[in-house]
Amino acid sequence: LIERKKIMNPYIEIIRPGNVIMALIAVILIAIINLNFTIPLVLAIVVVFFATSAGNVINDYFDYNIDAVNRPDRVLPSGRISKKAGRNYGYFLFAGAIATELISYFITKNIIPLIIVIFAVIILYLYARVFKTAPFIGNLIVAFTTGLTFVFAGYTINNPHIILVSWYLGFFAFAMTLAREITKDIEDYKGDKKEGANTLPIKFGKKPSAILAFLLIIITTALCPILYLNHIFSIYYLVIIAIAVIIFLYSAVLILKSQSPENCHKVSKNLKIGMLIAFVSFVFGALL
Repeated sequence: LIERKKIMNPYIEIIRPGNVIMALIAVILIAIINLNFTIPLVLAIVVVFFATSAGNVINDYFDYNIDAVNRPDRVLPSGRISKKAGRNYGYFLFAGAIATELISYFITKNIIPLIIVIFAVIILYLYARVFKTAPFIGNLIVAFTTGLTFVFAGYTINNPHIILVSWYLGFFAFAMTLAREITKDIEDYKGDKKEGANTLPIKFGKKPSAILAFLLIIITTALCPILYLNHIFSIYYLVIIAIAVIIFLYSAVLILKSQSPENCHKVSKNLKIGMLIAFVSFVFGALL
């Protein structure tokens, strides 16, 4: 991994390609459900690439002093990109997201996706600069922007049926991401407390935070059959999502049972796997 980091271009490394790909999957999933890739959808993929990358870069810019102590190997504190160049790179990527969506607007005359993009850019910037350390608000913003990606794709297509589906998938992504973010905060409790962080578990306790994560998982899991019952997805969706539901319910029980770092790490990993399986169920449910 160290060798790979050394040879990776720092301007690519700093955008965190893995996170960017996960965000792009949201738009691609909506496109698959729509059974059509249009020019606005292709532009939407570019927009999400720019916006997600910008959010990651500007986050590293504002975390420069913290990373200089805790993560000196990262791109900015290691000096592979100067702090000023990193900031300008982030601004450039934000501008790229807005400019690309403006092109889409001139094609479709659909202003809602443009409003969403401008709002997302503002939120991502404020998250990095102000809200990241705020208890729960930072978690909410991460989850909200994750879910918003689906809704953005839905409004880009601008089909009432697809918009409805995108809102459901957006809520699913929001709730599960929020549960996972809370779980990760419980996992990092000792380290965060030592560094003076003000996360939800530190402010209100690990058990109440675990209960909130549990409720989010249960509520989202209970809503999973809706897309089949409303004839939005086929029976294949129901078969595959059942696997994800088992993983989600197992994770919910685990997080209530123990809030140890090891257990929380396991729950976080399980939720990620469950979400990936759920995404697969969306695709099969739409295509078959």
